[in-house]
Amino acid sequence: MNSYYTYDEIAKIGLKEVGEDVSISKKCSIYGAKNISIGNNVRIDDFCILSGNITIGNYVHIGAYSGLFAGDAGIVFEDFSSLSSKVSLYAVSDDYGGDFMTNPTVPAKFKNEIKGTIRLCRHTIIGASSVILPGVTLSAGTAIGALSLVLKSTLPWSIYAGSPAKKIRERSKLLLEKESILGMEKEAIDE
Repeated sequence: MNSYYTYDEIAKIGLKEVGEDVSISKKCSIYGAKNISIGNNVRIDDFCILSGNITIGNYVHIGAYSGLFAGDAGIVFEDFSSLSSKVSLYAVSDDYGGDFMTNPTVPAKFKNEIKGTIRLCRHTIIGASSVILPGVTLSAGTAIGALSLVLKSTLPWSIYAGSPAKKIRERSKLLLEKESILGMEKEAIDE
């Protein structure tokens, strides 16, 4: 028994777009499939939740138990971005300040939702059990350590960790050479 959908089964989900070599666990929950685009060479593991406007580029991995709560604000994964297990991305959140009511069962007129697109630029990686809040852009090459809370956008090619996440050091750009080699290998295969 295969734990991933076949290509025909993926087509029946009703995604806005889906590329080649896509593996989606049969244990993944997808809400609003018509608002979700998936590129090539993508793997989405068991018990993930995808909800709202989501765009996933190429060579993207979403680890088990991760939650992508995009709403209408949206979440964008650029190429080569990756989530470890149990990562939560919230492009929409209730205002917890006490002036407004919270939770999805409360009528909108009593709530104040905080919204902002989350963008994971090329070569970003997020460690296990981290949380990313609305409006955050993880710049190219950003690495987020496990158990981090990311409240603000990051600088490129940097490593962040903690709650709230803070820059702890620079990150190597050597993987850009590997991306270039991968591109050359793919061109040779396609010819």
